[in-house]
Amino acid sequence: MDLTLKSLHLVNFKNHRETRFDFDSRINCITGMNGSGKTNVLEAIYYLSFCKGYFNPQDAQNVLHGEEYFSIRGESDRGGPVAVSCAVQKGQRKRFKKDDKEYERLADHIGSFPVVIISPYDVDLIREGSEERRKFVDMVISLDDRDYLNTIIDYNRALSQRNNLLKYFWANRTMDKTQLGLWNEQLCHLGAKVYARRASFFEEFRPIFKEIQSAVSLGRDDADIHYRSQLSEGDMLPQLEAALDKEMARHHTLVGTHKDDMLMTVNGHAVKKFGSQGQQKTFLIAMKLAQFQFIKAKTGLKPLLLLDDVFDKIDDERVAYMVDLVSEQKFGQIFITDTSKERLGRVLSDIGESYNTIELTNLKSEKVEEG
Repeated sequence: MDLTLKSLHLVNFKNHRETRFDFDSRINCITGMNGSGKTNVLEAIYYLSFCKGYFNPQDAQNVLHGEEYFSIRGESDRGGPVAVSCAVQKGQRKRFKKDDKEYERLADHIGSFPVVIISPYDVDLIREGSEERRKFVDMVISLDDRDYLNTIIDYNRALSQRNNLLKYFWANRTMDKTQLGLWNEQLCHLGAKVYARRASFFEEFRPIFKEIQSAVSLGRDDADIHYRSQLSEGDMLPQLEAALDKEMARHHTLVGTHKDDMLMTVNGHAVKKFGSQGQQKTFLIAMKLAQFQFIKAKTGLKPLLLLDDVFDKIDDERVAYMVDLVSEQKFGQIFITDTSKERLGRVLSDIGESYNTIELTNLKSEKVEEG
């Protein structure tokens, strides 16, 4: 089933005081100079999926300067009309609605409006610490597995409680092994569930990624991903008990799935250290397209695909392949941003179908017919 965003209405969101967009059901190109707000349109669409921003998750910082609130409303089609809206008032709880019915928990919305974004900011997946890679894995799994999302929430809550206990023990020069044992038991139980689900995910996701990466790199690079976890070395409880002295000294938990990581390689070497800028970008594009295929296979829905400035620093041959790939019918609605309307026109001229262009200099929308 195709998920389609028919329109988007922004009020006081970033640099948009009040803007309405009407979209094509397939390909939408958003052009404008840097600072015109084209990436902010993708940010708003991302909000409708994850209840927070991709580029800036701090809600208050996404309110137009001088205003007290912002609102985002999307009219979509998922086998029938569906309205999704988000409202943020400074100092108040964020409100999120589907068909004007407010969610009690934001987590209950995750997965109902799937979106995949490809952006220059994705490089954090490679260059930053393991937390970024865990967030990516957890996000992809959670879109189709509500039980896993709840397990992650419970695990993080138990981890926080255990860390607070370690800090209390250190500050008061005391130890209560019975109390610590209760949190150890809960953390180990939840950690085992997280580990099993992540391991299962990598078994499914890895071959999808490798196939797409080989295609996007035109067969020039052999990239791979591997799951790394302390729990692969044995049960969590004995490792926790062995690490207790170090944990007391550092006041936080050193063993568990919150230390998991994803090893990323290209041609047998760490892509973070040895991958060129082009190899890293190709690697990340393949990761996100694999995410799209994984979500589609699990949910039966084609996520919205958001491409933010993806053609920079990629050679023309790979650009042509990417455009040809995402224009296939296995992909659904696509949103592309670029500073150059002319460049997008050249890139899309051979795909054989119409597309919509929105120029943010004057917010004029025009239909470009099949050429």
